[in-house]
Amino acid sequence: MDAEVILQAEGKAGRIRLNRPKAIHALNTGMCAAMLGALTAWREDPAVEIVLIDHAEGRGFCAGGDIRMIATSGAGDGSQARDFFRVEYRLNHALFTYAKPIVAFMDGITMGGGVGISQPARYRVATENTRFAMPETGIGLFPDVGGGWYLSRLPGKIGEYLALTGHRLDGAECLALGLATHYLPAAALDGALDDIAEIQRLARSGSGDQRPAWPAIVLVTPKGWTGPKEVDGKKVEGFWRAHQVPITDPRANPDHLKLLEDWMRGYRPEALFDERGALRDELRSLAPAGARRMGANPHANGGLLKRELQLPDFRDFAVAVPQPGGTLAEATRVMGAFLEGAVRLNADARSFRIMGPDETASNRLDAVFEATERVWMEKIEPYDVHLARDGRVMEVLSEHLCQGWLEGYLLTGRHGLFSCYEAFIHIVDSMLNQHAKWLKVSRGLAWRRPIASLNYLLTSHVWRQDHNGFSHQDPGFVDLVANKKADIVRIYLPPDANTLLWVTDHCLRTYDRINVIVAGKQPSPQWLAIEDAAVHCKAGVGVWEWAGTERGGADPDVVMACAGDVPTLETLAAVDLMRQAVPDLAIRVVNVMDLMTLQPKERHPHGLSDAEFDRLFTKNRPVIFAYHGYPYLIHRLTYKRTNHDNIHVRGFNEEGTTTTPFDMVVLNELDRFHLAMEAIDRMPELGAKAAEARRRFAGRLVEHTRYVREHGEDMPEIRNWSWPYKTAAQAGD
Repeated sequence: MDAEVILQAEGKAGRIRLNRPKAIHALNTGMCAAMLGALTAWREDPAVEIVLIDHAEGRGFCAGGDIRMIATSGAGDGSQARDFFRVEYRLNHALFTYAKPIVAFMDGITMGGGVGISQPARYRVATENTRFAMPETGIGLFPDVGGGWYLSRLPGKIGEYLALTGHRLDGAECLALGLATHYLPAAALDGALDDIAEIQRLARSGSGDQRPAWPAIVLVTPKGWTGPKEVDGKKVEGFWRAHQVPITDPRANPDHLKLLEDWMRGYRPEALFDERGALRDELRSLAPAGARRMGANPHANGGLLKRELQLPDFRDFAVAVPQPGGTLAEATRVMGAFLEGAVRLNADARSFRIMGPDETASNRLDAVFEATERVWMEKIEPYDVHLARDGRVMEVLSEHLCQGWLEGYLLTGRHGLFSCYEAFIHIVDSMLNQHAKWLKVSRGLAWRRPIASLNYLLTSHVWRQDHNGFSHQDPGFVDLVANKKADIVRIYLPPDANTLLWVTDHCLRTYDRINVIVAGKQPSPQWLAIEDAAVHCKAGVGVWEWAGTERGGADPDVVMACAGDVPTLETLAAVDLMRQAVPDLAIRVVNVMDLMTLQPKERHPHGLSDAEFDRLFTKNRPVIFAYHGYPYLIHRLTYKRTNHDNIHVRGFNEEGTTTTPFDMVVLNELDRFHLAMEAIDRMPELGAKAAEARRRFAGRLVEHTRYVREHGEDMPEIRNWSWPYKTAAQAGD
């Protein structure tokens, strides 16, 4: 015999199908027990994210409890009926308190107990075939848990009328009274279900080669819902003016005040509020409680579903750095290998995605394609590369769409990374603003559980746009991020591949944060071995003793600070020039990896105390700061520091074009020669012994300009430069 309840768990949906067509799917004890068992099992199954309740064959959804069984039992000892009601009540309670969304398709007769299993559902779909009623009074019974409780919540005397008369409602009437949340013509619903089933079949069989056209229900509404019919002779209700401020200056205009009063009274406040102005209890009771609240639903409160991301050991991907600057590597390519490992480890959980505007390969992250593909729903042509229906990389040339995808993905309890060209991440500025505000507020809600951080990788950055030029040169996204609530945002500027590995691992393990990583993709010198990189990153900022020429415990003559990969390179090259030109100069090199360490500790959790800052940057020595972005941000972060007046920042000055890498830094006066000359200018005590060096550096800039225009590439001394020292002890060699 066929099962009277068909239970199916396919993909993310658990489906309950009533299958007793000759009895119009009337419920018996076994059916209620089977439904209760399925709900209990699916509650603990993370793979099931939604429950659907509908019927198999036949003309109705559910005709209620099995009246014949109840009558027969009542004529005897009543034990069978009592057993049925006990299980039915337990089922109704489980439906009402279920944390996962439930959809009930009330297509056809929905009566008695059918009301009881449909009304607790979050989404209740009525159709033109719906016949909704509580007909028990017609046979001498009073509506039980199914209708008695739910119908009593209807406004006025409607619930009493339906319960006592057995009046039948059609689908449209159910929608109008709130007994249904959606209304569909039956034929449209049947067609939609058939379409969905076919799409699923093709996808699961691997035979689909076209992007599916998923059924969509379009709700058409007026621009403005309500308002006065007219104000000053101009249409308001149902018109765009209803979406503005429809009534102006009611304090000074009696006519407008009367319009406002009439409009407000049209909402019948006396039916909504009691004499004390409090919301009436019968309306207050309509609000869902506990896990039924909109924000507490696991699929809107992804922290409840969150599982830890499995990550490989970042040290396994480290670049060997036998001595500072002795190795060349592409930082993001190394990062890509690490991400490929992350994709593999989380393949079964399907909890990690990479989003980006068609730049995964361009940004050197293409190692991930060893473990996954780009997800693609259109036809896959023979010439296509790395496309699949189930890929974990989502690419489309639309930054705001990638942002939306990732935010939604995080809100369901999963993890992700957004890779983007630095200049174009600005497209999502306002979306980042809203996410930051949401994180700030959500932290104050006890029931809101943390979600994985919003992680950005900004590469193809301002300093290496050899083929794109000025349109692709804008490092200002970090300025926007730095404005947000301190405990929400983090900004990282790893100077090489090993520091990038540490930062990536760290960011992917965090929650309720916005992490911005800025890193280059071009071959560049590697400065720190993985152990040293980990120490440096944990601190966020530190002195690179191997690069400086300090003596003993005294303050240096000058501090050369840097933040970002290209500024770090140019700073170290400037230090080399100065060490050669003024061998007895005491130089301190400070690298800032975590930008927010520059803020006072009272302003940001990662901020340095004043004492710590002074130990690094001194209280009175010149600081030449080479920064990746707009110089003003460094001044803003450090304006309260003791030595702020001696901090001289060079960064992007809105000068750019399609040119050579070194010419780009020269245009913005961030190059090694300008940095060295700035340092000399800030130390007048050097006098004549540095003057000749300064003239020589200025001459090299003139020579650079001539050379790059003549040859179209940087001078050999620039292209071939590498850090020439192993330790600070070799100063002056």
